[in-house]
Amino acid sequence: MAAERAGHAGLSVLLVEKRALGGVCLNEGCIPSKALLNSAKIADYALHAEDYGVTIPGAKIDHSAVIKRKNKVVKTLVGGVKALMKANKVTVIDGEAFIVDKSHVKVGDEVYEGARLMIATGSVPIVPPIDGVKEGLTSGFVLTSREILDLENVPENLVIIGGGIIGLEMAAYYNTAGANVTVVEMMPKIAGAMDEDISSLLMKSLEKRGVKFLLSSKVTAVNERRGTVLTDRETASLSGGKGRANAQEKGTVPLSADKVLLSIGRKPLIEGFGLENTDVLIDNGAIKTDLNGLTNIPNIYAVGDVNGKYMLAHAAYREAEVAVNHMLGKRDIMRYDAIASVIYTSPEVASVGETEKTAKSKGIDFSSVTVPMLYSGRYVAESTAADGICKVLSEKSSRRIIGVHLYGSYASEIIVSACMMIEMQMRIDDAKEIVFPHPTVSEIIREAVFRL
Repeated sequence: MAAERAGHAGLSVLLVEKRALGGVCLNEGCIPSKALLNSAKIADYALHAEDYGVTIPGAKIDHSAVIKRKNKVVKTLVGGVKALMKANKVTVIDGEAFIVDKSHVKVGDEVYEGARLMIATGSVPIVPPIDGVKEGLTSGFVLTSREILDLENVPENLVIIGGGIIGLEMAAYYNTAGANVTVVEMMPKIAGAMDEDISSLLMKSLEKRGVKFLLSSKVTAVNERRGTVLTDRETASLSGGKGRANAQEKGTVPLSADKVLLSIGRKPLIEGFGLENTDVLIDNGAIKTDLNGLTNIPNIYAVGDVNGKYMLAHAAYREAEVAVNHMLGKRDIMRYDAIASVIYTSPEVASVGETEKTAKSKGIDFSSVTVPMLYSGRYVAESTAADGICKVLSEKSSRRIIGVHLYGSYASEIIVSACMMIEMQMRIDDAKEIVFPHPTVSEIIREAVFRL
């Protein structure tokens, strides 16, 4: 994104990429996972088509065909990125860059000089010191978000370490594809900082489909030879799974595993490319930047996961634009109040702004309303689920909308309207005057604001 914007503005741009254009999101993250999840969504519709008056006998997922289509999608989009680079006169080099100093970068035997340097090295999966994990990563028994998207066969038993976005999305797909999935999460809830009511609904939905959860639990060892994962339980129970009651178990719990997905989070990639030659400040394992993406060294910028601020692709895109605008002398600044987070399960989850928990921690006096998705005619017409919700928070003094949280169909597409409301510091009375098209699921936001 930065190279495209800078090239379009007329700057001379060199882009160095060691793996594939498009980075993690396009090649081993956002896009390929959505291709898998879309197939799972279609399969879910087919398997429950009778609820809509349609009969589809023998519907099932052909995993190898899904992976083949995923690869085609990625290849198409990578080709599009290459075309964009060419159209904007960006020089692209396949290789590993090494920073010599703030003005020089070495790639292979060639040294390149530039007036400005932008670091966008992204992040890598966190690998915890769990017994057997490193050996498992080498053998293929333990997978990261990269390898899980290229599995040739669906494992009979899949244990997922981490109940965040990646873990939950892969749990949703592989459960639909036929795997017995167990998610182990060290926190007492899934989905990280997501609104607690919504994360609870999502967990219940996945449980109904057969996904099992171990909350407040830590993995202590993985053993490929035995095909097991050992966890230490604290207080929570093993929940979910078709045809079994919840078990109140404590202590060490062994889990059968044919594959293990390690998805406890990612960390900024700040090593291996000569960053130490720049005197750039590191803060808590990430490159420290200001709201223009500028480091403490003039003309050195850092955008995306490597700055550790908001590790999402769409945040990185905007950071890149802000940094390039700063290079061009255009007035711009990065704002993080209206960055949405989405989990593309079925139903989808989307969130932007303050949750009740964060608002309370900041001492914000707020009002909150929760309305069921059943208030939307489009939702009722297209869904048999009755547990979707929309929650809206507003600051009492200013009446500004400060948070919107959705659980239900089309949540990922609806959330952008909420982002705009928060970005523009829209008040409840302003939002009431917006005309939403009817019938759409997005009308649920209108239903909510009229109750605040």
